Amino acid sequence: MPELEIACDESGFSGSNLLDPAAPVITHASVDLSVVEAAEVMTSVGSRTTSEYKSNRLLRPEQRPALGRFLAALDGRAHVHVIDKRLYVATRVLELFTGEPSYGDGTRLGRDFGASVDVLRSRTELLESFLVLTRTKRLRMLDHDAIDRFFALLPIELPRSRVEETLLRLIEDDPAIPPPLEPLVPALAETALYWSAGERSVAIVHDEQSALTRHRVARLARYLAAAVVPAPPPLAGLRQVDSRQDPRVQVADLLAGVARRAAEVPGLAKILRPECRGLIGDSDVAGKAT
Repeated sequence: MPELEIACDESGFSGSNLLDPAAPVITHASVDLSVVEAAEVMTSVGSRTTSEYKSNRLLRPEQRPALGRFLAALDGRAHVHVIDKRLYVATRVLELFTGEPSYGDGTRLGRDFGASVDVLRSRTELLESFLVLTRTKRLRMLDHDAIDRFFALLPIELPRSRVEETLLRLIEDDPAIPPPLEPLVPALAETALYWSAGERSVAIVHDEQSALTRHRVARLARYLAAAVVPAPPPLAGLRQVDSRQDPRVQVADLLAGVARRAAEVPGLAKILRPECRGLIGDSDVAGKAT
């Protein structure tokens, strides 16, 4: 099949503050639309311009008909990957400190840690201590007090030497280790894997994101290509654009916002269905996609 170009954006990204209770999930939306089709979708919801039209406006009660038209227009042309941030952080503890970290971490290609993740997920203090450990940009040496606190809260066995070795690699910016606090990297992988479906390569147009550096995207593309051989490489490339200049990205932004609210607000997902059926699925809500 020929190479496919899709457009993406996210909602709920809060930087390294991954335990913010006000933003428990991140949604990464992708759409398979042409520029002309996307512009028509934006017009259908009453937007005269592709800038400054946000999902909170589309979710107002009086906008329900417009929301229905918006979601109906995306039937079979869109996908949303949802990440539970607490589950993501809990999984990262195990991915980083057991075995060799890889760009498959946080994706369907990564390791399955079973019930161990659920044990860690509920321990807020432990997860907070892990975030402190892995924010290494301001440090040039190990913070032994932070390591002590992490181990004092840890309910499972991990070799301290392994933890310290991995943290030193993070401090030294080892490019082989994927960024532990950047969920958009595995979200990008999941998006490419979904649209490629083992049959084609996918080029991605994305809203500007500092987390998606050229080197990280290149390493991710190489990992995915090796993981799916002999299928075509899933990720053919990524081009970042100003969302105000590309209506496809604006549509993805609106969809990501709608999906995030559906995931966070009790009862809203039921109200949105059946229009959003197939776009926002419970199976997508995970730290490691299914």
